[in-house]
Amino acid sequence: MLSELSVENLLLIERAQLALDRGLNVFTGETGAGKTVLAHAIDLLLGGRPRGGIVRPGAPEAYVEGVFDVPAAVREKIARELPVCMPTSSDESIIVARRVSTDGRTRAYINGRSVTVSDLRELGGSLLAFYGQHEHRKLTLASSQLAILDDFCGPEHARRIAEYARMHREVKSLEAELDGLRELGSVRERELELLEHEIAEIEAAGPDEDEYQELLVSRERLKRLDSLQSGVSAASEAIGGDGGDDRGAVELLAQASVRLDALEDIDPELDELSARHRTLLLEAEDLASEIRRYAENIGSESGDLDSIEDRLADLERLMRKHGDSIASVLAHAERSRARRDQLLSAEITFNDVSQRLEAAEVKREQQMLALHQSRAKGAPRLAESVRKRLTELAMPDVTFNIAIHEREPGPSGRDGVEFEIATNPGVKAGPLREIASGGELSRVMLALTTACLGTSAKHAGAGQLTLIFDEVDAGIGGHTARTVGKCLRALGEERQVLCITHLPQIASLADRHFSVKKDTSVKPTRTAVVQLQEGEVVSELMRMLGASEQDTAARKHVNELRRAA
Repeated sequence: MLSELSVENLLLIERAQLALDRGLNVFTGETGAGKTVLAHAIDLLLGGRPRGGIVRPGAPEAYVEGVFDVPAAVREKIARELPVCMPTSSDESIIVARRVSTDGRTRAYINGRSVTVSDLRELGGSLLAFYGQHEHRKLTLASSQLAILDDFCGPEHARRIAEYARMHREVKSLEAELDGLRELGSVRERELELLEHEIAEIEAAGPDEDEYQELLVSRERLKRLDSLQSGVSAASEAIGGDGGDDRGAVELLAQASVRLDALEDIDPELDELSARHRTLLLEAEDLASEIRRYAENIGSESGDLDSIEDRLADLERLMRKHGDSIASVLAHAERSRARRDQLLSAEITFNDVSQRLEAAEVKREQQMLALHQSRAKGAPRLAESVRKRLTELAMPDVTFNIAIHEREPGPSGRDGVEFEIATNPGVKAGPLREIASGGELSRVMLALTTACLGTSAKHAGAGQLTLIFDEVDAGIGGHTARTVGKCLRALGEERQVLCITHLPQIASLADRHFSVKKDTSVKPTRTAVVQLQEGEVVSELMRMLGASEQDTAARKHVNELRRAA
């Protein structure tokens, strides 16, 4: 039960704090006074999306808070399934709050803890059932009619739907995979031929990064072989001499070393220079030896420049086709092998997927049959329950049927549902969307709502739910309105009912009556919500009848309505 509702800075409401109780609680007021703001406030507590501009002008944010008294059975279920909402089942109440800033961002709280909006939606299904202004219009949609029947069929049926939906997704996924494999098969041979050619070409070439770098060096050396030979020969003669009259650097250094050795131990400073000279001589001799060896090697170079150019051309052709490096060529070869293996195994995969699809389709067919049987069993029970309630709602001659027809399998099965109604005796029932008036749709919606409460798959502890109706009286009046009011009053004997109404026939039956009044004397305009005492209730009902305070006949009629309640 929603025991308290606090609203701050939400549209026209600056501040309102309502103390609610069991039974029928009604909200009335002039058109445009802001009755629907209360419905929007409750929708926010259920995790609804805030619409733009709902924060009262001049305020930084809007705030809505609801205090729920929760029965023990529901507390235990919430604590078990939604521990973030109620860590222990011993808490007797749940405080739900929502803040909405001017930029549209929201924050949600349960018992003072920050939670997600999805947590609010989960919790709301265990506490409230909300029926908005346009709820009855949904009855004209085939998808809504199927959802209502499924809800009536209970929790076990809901589990069947969830399992079927999972299997339906699996079937669709396998069908898509099989289509892809079929498409792959049409180009498989051509692609395999290309892959085999490219793999063979790369493997025949045997590219290697180290070899490629060595070939580049060899090509450059062979291109300048004459320059290398002449230059190295001249360098060798300059350092080591030519064996004739031209003395090289080594011989000159050796002569200098003899002279310096003859002066050893005379001057320490000269001894140090002499030691450095001997080191230089040794290095010159070693360098001369290395250069002679290099000259001998370069002189015996036997590489074939043409063959090196050909090999490099082969490697660089592969690089142009498959990347700018040997590494790219090797990577392409690896990818090609993997793709070749995939294509070669495609036939095996196709057969495997075909078998899995066939098995999944068999399971889906079994589950579709189970869903159909469950719906076929539930449809006449729901129709009978709705007929009984419509009779109580001043439609004594009504015929109401639920027809089930086959359609293309979808996420909810292959059953299509059509609500059929005839409001006059002797008339064949036809689709609800074509026959029922707005007032009749409102009553059918109310009848379906009450029929589903005991078996609902969506709401935990449906017998304890708070029911909220936002102008369920649309399109009705007179005796019919009174009958609807009695139905709401009867619902209020078992649970809490909140109803926004514009009909005095309904409002007069309330256990508690709240008035929504707009004050235009302040800027911005402000709306107040107050609970009426008995004398104030009479005045409000007279206003709803369009009568003045001095109209004694209207006052007498109102008093009769109140006594009849």
